[in-house]
Amino acid sequence: MTLPVVAVVGPTGAGKSDLGVELALRLDGEVVNADALQFYRGMDIGTAKLPPGERQGIEHHLLDVLDVTEEASVAAYQQDARRVIDGIRERGRVPILVGGSGLYVRAALDRLEFPPTDAGVRARLEAELSADGSTAFRERLRAVDPASAERIDDDRRLVRALEVHEVSGRPFSAYMPRREYHQPAVQIGLAVDRDVLRERLAGRVRAMVGAGLAEEVRRLAASGLRDGRTASRALGYGQFLRVLDGSMSETDAVEDTVAATRRFARRQLTWFRGDPRVAWLDWRAPHLAEAAAGLVRRSAGPILER
Repeated sequence: MTLPVVAVVGPTGAGKSDLGVELALRLDGEVVNADALQFYRGMDIGTAKLPPGERQGIEHHLLDVLDVTEEASVAAYQQDARRVIDGIRERGRVPILVGGSGLYVRAALDRLEFPPTDAGVRARLEAELSADGSTAFRERLRAVDPASAERIDDDRRLVRALEVHEVSGRPFSAYMPRREYHQPAVQIGLAVDRDVLRERLAGRVRAMVGAGLAEEVRRLAASGLRDGRTASRALGYGQFLRVLDGSMSETDAVEDTVAATRRFARRQLTWFRGDPRVAWLDWRAPHLAEAAAGLVRRSAGPILER
């Protein structure tokens, strides 16, 4: 039998990182990061990256693997995460995926195929879109992929769908993910009290500012943060870049970050609540880690009787 991947999911601020470490201690596991912003070196305070001293000796993978000028890629992450997970299993240990970036979690866990890209084809299609207009382009897509034509409502994705069809010969809709695990997996979601979480997130942002978020952004700006398409738009970082530029006050940056973080947490909850395979546990339950470990052991059967 194959050791399952254990995934700890849920909204930001729910305590996923701490639970991941506790599960690794109980199940003889190693943690694999599934937070797209914790890939970045130096983005520590604003991403709530668990400091090495709080990892209790547990090996953490896929943290600090990108410079802020690099763009995160779900397709590249899928390859890296599966390679790391296979390595953990080969050592006889339990891979524990931790993070709230929903698409990255699915890329690691599910049968998810990424459509091909071709920059030249895309550039030509973008020029044709400018010349012909959205209506004509939607009709072109409808002729080869009616399902995508009905669903897509913006020009960028119209171009992408036609690019995929031209490059692969398959409709864009054929690449839609299915909720089917690539390998055995157990997902544990942290169920939150939304009102409590709202206040917790506000306090968390203010604590990040007190811990030196502005200085972290200033240091990363000198390393090219503004040039990073992914990193520069991260919660808190985009706001404090504007503080550096003089276009936003620090007070407004804090309030804007709090509001954006709360919206992000709601989107995360919607995403994970939509997956019926997630087993939910109260984020503040007594003995949460032991309850989670017991859930994994029951799901995995004799292979995890250790």
